[in-house]
Amino acid sequence: MSQAAAQSGVKRIIYLGGLANPNAPLSPHLRSRLEVGRLLGETGVPVIEFRASIIIGSGSLSFELIRTLVERLPVMVTPSWVRVLAQPIGIDDVVKYLIASLDVPDTPGRVYEIGGSEQLSYRDLIREYARQSGRRSLLIPVPVLSPRVSSLWLGLITPVYARIGRALIESVCNSTVVQNQAALQDFDIRPISALEAIALALVPTASATRWFSAESSAGLQPLLPLGDGYRRMVHSRTITTPVSPNEIFGVIEGLGGNNGWLFLSWLWKVRGFLDLLMGGVGVRRGRPNTAHLKIGDAVDWWRVEQIERDRLLRLRAEMRLPGRAWLEFEIEAYEAGSKIRQTAIYHADGLLGLLYWYVLYPVHRLLFSGMLRRIAARTLHDRP
Repeated sequence: MSQAAAQSGVKRIIYLGGLANPNAPLSPHLRSRLEVGRLLGETGVPVIEFRASIIIGSGSLSFELIRTLVERLPVMVTPSWVRVLAQPIGIDDVVKYLIASLDVPDTPGRVYEIGGSEQLSYRDLIREYARQSGRRSLLIPVPVLSPRVSSLWLGLITPVYARIGRALIESVCNSTVVQNQAALQDFDIRPISALEAIALALVPTASATRWFSAESSAGLQPLLPLGDGYRRMVHSRTITTPVSPNEIFGVIEGLGGNNGWLFLSWLWKVRGFLDLLMGGVGVRRGRPNTAHLKIGDAVDWWRVEQIERDRLLRLRAEMRLPGRAWLEFEIEAYEAGSKIRQTAIYHADGLLGLLYWYVLYPVHRLLFSGMLRRIAARTLHDRP
């Protein structure tokens, strides 16, 4: 990215990284964030790097972890890492710093540590969130609970995926407090306290982000041309129904979450649980809206990649598997009604990917064909 920026004449890179003491033993996650800041500045483009601790605001992984723990667990067994100090900062203050950095004079290697007006631990934040949200939260400390065990436990009770949870917890074991006060000297910004930031985060707004709005820990898997080692597998089926594309699309758009998948939904839940144990997303995300979808929405372990009303819905899989997968629904109108085409697309990654496809092919064929029949039946059943 930094090489492309230099070649394109980019005048400045503004990077938001993680707050950490580079001279202390760090988790791989925090080391990587510092390493990214260093690499960005190697090609000559001026870099302003902000290093932040816990960001308090809807959509922040750390904050959503706290929110979900309090809302789901009135009693918590807490390991020692919840007592490590951090310096949380409100998301509004982070945005102020990012905007103000546009006018800072260029100085090579400029790094700013940013934080709120006080130092708190995760335990303090959990208690404060519980107080402000009117919930009870009893914390029972235990001397030992490894990051891996903690992350798997979090994966079972919260929407934070086990893999991201583990990286986060390993990072929480490092104290993240501001040591360099340069940000307060160079910017006319005085961050609010964590208590005030939590109060703002609890105010409901129509545009607030949520944890399921963020991309999966499995990473982006766009529908790209096949690379070395990949082989495209496609299985398609069709069914006709004497109803309009609009009626059919309404049923297809409603799949997933609490609505289920119309056919053997319990088997989908079993697959989701296995995915969760492997560090994937499982089916705990549900869906953001019971009726309508838009590009980027999460639907259980799927992500809406493309949507065209009354014509097309393409879902990209974000589960852990040896390859890349999509599920696509196309609707075509004709004189007697509509034809629904359901297509499963899979880019198998090497021999293991091919083995996965062929071993599970009978199960997938049963699930997908059963789902398609139920979609057609539901459209007839829902007609007035």
